Amino acid sequence: MNVLNFIEAFFSDSAHWKGYDGIPTRLLEHIGYSLMALGIAAAIGLPVGLLTGHTGRGGNTLALIATAARALPSFGLLVLLFVLLGLGLAPVMIPLVVLAVPPILVTTYEAMRSVDPAPVDAARGMGMHEAEVLFRVELPVALPLILSGLRSAAIQIVSTATIAAYVSFGGLGRYIVDGLYQRDYEKVVGGATLVALLALATLGLFWTVARLTVSPGVRRGA
Repeated sequence: MNVLNFIEAFFSDSAHWKGYDGIPTRLLEHIGYSLMALGIAAAIGLPVGLLTGHTGRGGNTLALIATAARALPSFGLLVLLFVLLGLGLAPVMIPLVVLAVPPILVTTYEAMRSVDPAPVDAARGMGMHEAEVLFRVELPVALPLILSGLRSAAIQIVSTATIAAYVSFGGLGRYIVDGLYQRDYEKVVGGATLVALLALATLGLFWTVARLTVSPGVRRGA
């Protein structure tokens, strides 16, 4: 059987659409892990990136942290944390958050630093406080690049959250891990296809968010 036959067989099997191992259940689990990891990473990366980008300080430190975080293998970190912490959600979340923070942090910093200084200086000259300058002048202009960092992080998380299955959690990785163990390549290919489709859906979601939140003038300028 070729890959298309495996895909057709997987999705046409009614057993894959119901029960605790059904596609809806595994998909919701995968989305849940991904949203949790992205939320934690954004809560860390966005404030730090906005503050350092606004002040212009700490750029070299951010680059060093991002490089070090990107060098950590997610699966290796998962195994190490599983040995240290035991069974739980923390060994799954930590590698995903470590993976997602660097693109959010660095892109947010670069987005803030790329804002034209002229309107920023004008805002300060009009007596705006630094918080007003940040949120009313810099952030709207930097938003497209910030969203691109969040999008990159989200896609990496969606693609990597399959590692949860290696420590007995659910998600779409369950099909890949169980399929390899059972030599059920239909299940392996089906799980990989679902992950790819979810990544494409994530791209579409961020495109929609950008269309709804980014000012038309900023989009044309970008």
